[in-house]
Amino acid sequence: MSNVNTRYPRPLKFENRDDHVGPRILRRLPEGVEEQPYTLFEVKPLSPIIGAEISGIDLRTPVTPELQTELNRALLEWKVLFFRNQNITSEQQQAFARLWGELEVHPFYPVEKGQSKEVVRFARNHKQGGYENIWHADVTFRINPAKAAVLRLIEAPPIGGDTLWADMAAAYDNLPDEIKERIDGLTAIHDFTPAFSHLLTPEELAIKQQEFPPVEHPVVRTHPETGRKTLFVNPSFTTQIVGLEPEESEQLLQYLFRQAHVPEYQVRFHWEKDSIAFWDNRATQHYAVSDYYPHPRKAERVAIVGDRPF
Repeated sequence: MSNVNTRYPRPLKFENRDDHVGPRILRRLPEGVEEQPYTLFEVKPLSPIIGAEISGIDLRTPVTPELQTELNRALLEWKVLFFRNQNITSEQQQAFARLWGELEVHPFYPVEKGQSKEVVRFARNHKQGGYENIWHADVTFRINPAKAAVLRLIEAPPIGGDTLWADMAAAYDNLPDEIKERIDGLTAIHDFTPAFSHLLTPEELAIKQQEFPPVEHPVVRTHPETGRKTLFVNPSFTTQIVGLEPEESEQLLQYLFRQAHVPEYQVRFHWEKDSIAFWDNRATQHYAVSDYYPHPRKAERVAIVGDRPF
């Protein structure tokens, strides 16, 4: 009897699948930029291209201009920096972030009593689990999305609660040439409504939609400091690609959204109390893993005002 199963033929390949097998283009630095040593702190890479732990710095003490310059270079090169055992106050956290620019006020998260209006508190517990478990860049529904953000963990769950970041320059670099050609010059609409409408009454929603109308950003933005091209669409806020029919737009967006899911572009950080993450919102997306319910997890974030993507 033949062992060949004619009922279930075996295809040589799947023509309509976009899976990638094999090496990927993984560049940490922009073209033409050479590796340089860091002299004021130690850097421990957590992946080849994104994410590094910084040690040898006490953020309770003032940051000198020289240190700020070197930290900024590390931020541009690693896209997200992590600090551990930094028992700093909310005021010290804000002072650190202000070295990179004016702090923004988030339009949807309430300000708690005694808290600065620039501080967003994420307090999760047995009554409310985390819902930031979607790939996104912060506030891309604004004309000027955030430049960067600093998140400080005040209380960590006993297990779980990690956050992942994805390098969206690597995501762009590895797109097929035909996709790069297809999206070159395209713009997309970003709108807060899908992500935040559930927090508002119909009357409040109408007011906020007047205050923050949908904005148009390039599908591929150019980083203003490094010059690298980064994929700039995300499932939290990007609703459609301008000039495409709805079905074609959604199909292309879903393909582009999936690029953040590739493990080679990611770093995963395990939080501990007094850990800090400082990330470049222009170059990354992030995903907060919601696997710790009903345990508490408390964090505070401040974000730095950015510029309009181009």
